[in-house]
Amino acid sequence: MATRSGLQKWYPEFFDQYGVFTVFDLLVDYLKSGRIQVDKSINSVRAAYHDPCNYGRKSMDAFGKAYYEEPRWIMDQCMSDWVDLFPKEGNQYCCGGGGGTLLTPYKEERVHYARKKMEQIKRAGVELMVIPCHSCHGQIKAMAEIYDMPDLQVKYLWEVVADALVIP
Repeated sequence: MATRSGLQKWYPEFFDQYGVFTVFDLLVDYLKSGRIQVDKSINSVRAAYHDPCNYGRKSMDAFGKAYYEEPRWIMDQCMSDWVDLFPKEGNQYCCGGGGGTLLTPYKEERVHYARKKMEQIKRAGVELMVIPCHSCHGQIKAMAEIYDMPDLQVKYLWEVVADALVIP
């Protein structure tokens, strides 16, 4: 997000010359155009999608666009059994690992701030959390052990797509 913001501010011609796409834009384009094909029966575990702050609220504030619909559409293409966490989208709970805190020595604070997110995941009764953000991925994976959820799988959104790929 910082790179995109900087480019927009200091080199706006970059966007006209090269174009910039999010992973959401790319995956939606590849799936809709048929460039890649997926088989949703391959992903057979019950999953939930986590809306990261950076791709939702912060993206809306910085760029006027939040990515809520695109990842859900991608999930629909790649999985039959997935649910939204409640609350969802811009009201979803923060994982507690954002803002660089995942790489700091403040583990006690990260554990404390993760409690609502981990309760939210437990209530959903899922085996897999799908997450597009590196910080959220690492935080939720680390917190699963602490919050007595050792069997919770955590995957990136593009991993779920890769798992479902049909390779001719």
